[in-house]
Amino acid sequence: MFGAFSGSASKPTTAQPIAVSADGTVWDRVTNWASENKTAVYAIAGTAVVVTGAGVVYYLNSDSSSAPTAPSSPKLSKKERRKRKEAERNSDVEKAASPTKSEKKAPAPASVESADELPEITAKTVKNFTPEQLQQYALQLKTAGNKAYGGKDYNNAIDLYSKAILCKPDPIFFSNRAACYNALGDWDKVVEDTTAALNLDPTYVKALNRRANAYEHLEHYSDALLDFTASCIIDEFKNESSANAVERLLKKVAEQKAEDILKNKNPEKLPSPTFVANYIQSFRVKPRPAGLEDSVELSASSGKGRLQQGLQAMEKQTHAAYEEAAIAFEDAVKLGNLDENEALAYNLRGTFRCLKGNQEAALEDMDKSIELDPKLTQSYVKRASMHLEMAGARDKAAEDLEKAIQMNDKDPDIYYHRAQLHFIHAEFQDAAKDYQKSIDLDTKFIFSHIQLGVTQYKMGSIASSMATFRRCIKNFDKVPDVYNYYGELLLDQGKFEEAIQKFDTAMEMEKQTKPMAMNVLPLINKALALFQQRNEFSEAEKLCEAALIIDPECDIAVATMAQLLLQQGKVTDALTYFERAAELARTPGEIVNALSYAEATRTQLQVQEKYPQLAAKLQGMGAAGGGAFPR
Repeated sequence: MFGAFSGSASKPTTAQPIAVSADGTVWDRVTNWASENKTAVYAIAGTAVVVTGAGVVYYLNSDSSSAPTAPSSPKLSKKERRKRKEAERNSDVEKAASPTKSEKKAPAPASVESADELPEITAKTVKNFTPEQLQQYALQLKTAGNKAYGGKDYNNAIDLYSKAILCKPDPIFFSNRAACYNALGDWDKVVEDTTAALNLDPTYVKALNRRANAYEHLEHYSDALLDFTASCIIDEFKNESSANAVERLLKKVAEQKAEDILKNKNPEKLPSPTFVANYIQSFRVKPRPAGLEDSVELSASSGKGRLQQGLQAMEKQTHAAYEEAAIAFEDAVKLGNLDENEALAYNLRGTFRCLKGNQEAALEDMDKSIELDPKLTQSYVKRASMHLEMAGARDKAAEDLEKAIQMNDKDPDIYYHRAQLHFIHAEFQDAAKDYQKSIDLDTKFIFSHIQLGVTQYKMGSIASSMATFRRCIKNFDKVPDVYNYYGELLLDQGKFEEAIQKFDTAMEMEKQTKPMAMNVLPLINKALALFQQRNEFSEAEKLCEAALIIDPECDIAVATMAQLLLQQGKVTDALTYFERAAELARTPGEIVNALSYAEATRTQLQVQEKYPQLAAKLQGMGAAGGGAFPR
């Protein structure tokens, strides 16, 4: 996410809010709780399937250190991995060389030494053989086919397996022939034969994996994802290779669909007002530049007049006002004649362009702002966050922050944002130093205090963190954000009632101080607390609905509602909300992330429809484990 380096690299875990983008914090709380309350988990690199009594819950977790993982094998060398891959590829055929139970019952053909000695096998001649003869011939043909496959004589193996199939349509024979087509790269034939095998045995794991692999080569990613997911469920999430495949395919499917969303995305649409407000408030409020105060009358058709109107609109903090401000700053730059305010106009236009997701144009505006006024340090800070968001270019971000310090080493905003950069890279000692530096330069900026407390908490200094928040409440007792974030820390410690109290206080303050621009995060935090700690789904849904009435564009409220529905087994409804979250996302990375949720949920529905016995198996695993919630 854009703003104060929030979410561009690794996000903080539960109760470590980045104050300027608190929705990133709540998103972590939507996902991370599940990793601590699982009964069975299918880890998919950022994605996991949690089996609960209410159904299968898919969630993403960007922090791999806290996410549960599938059973893993010891690390292998490249040579060993190649050997294992080859062994897995051949395993079906090798396994097929051993007679099945039914085959062991039949005596080996006394008069037939090899496949060459068999009578002619055609669709017509097999009608003349007895069932015992057909079974014996099938076994002999399969054995010969295995030998040909082992010698990489794939076409001969295909012929032998085809004759075995005529004698006995066994799923293993179809899968073995598919292995030959796989070796030849004939993916359509692989799909055809594995489908035949699965029609005979719907839970044949190797056929599922082989067909999934063929689908992936054919770029039928959704079909491949479904097969690999079904395979994982059958194997009870123990096959690391299949789990990795699901990870890979979820990303591919999401990336494909993200392209369509980006093509049709409105480039002028701003994100949620909650998001915009959280970014703007990451910079201290400063007096308007001389000549742009409300007391100065300026022509509405002049560059300065439009700049003044944009600044006035920003202060209202409503969605309509932010839209108005974005248009005003575009007009101001186009109209020109801004004199000493030209750099500020480019800065503000770039800010709103970036909020809309138009990163390249925003970066050009920040470059121009710095060129016009190298002393406008805020432009360096904003450009730093853009570098980090666009390409994860930490070095460029750090370089911009250092340039800003060279221009003005007394600007507390620079140290605050540099602390954010340290924080998301888990450099907590350095982050704490910079937050403290920001506080020393300006004790009135609340978010430096909040983030210092959060950093202390992250470092394990719980007592210091709690003391910092108590001082915040004493010195900033009318600021709802203090109570909201303090509530998160209390909830993380299991102090449920105290946390709910803080969220309630934050909500009341928001209503009193900003009735037209209420921050909905305390509502979402309380909703999360209710359903994570008490399973109070109904009340949690009401809180999310209230948040969406206030801020219909709030992606985190949408995502939380999706999780609530998913926890209750309302998978179809949950899918609708996950897709909505993807529509609301700003950047390609955020869209892919949201679509990964949606695709995991969609796959769950498809598995339940196509493999009802697997859905029942998942439910049984959830019931056996006691559900995903603490009892």
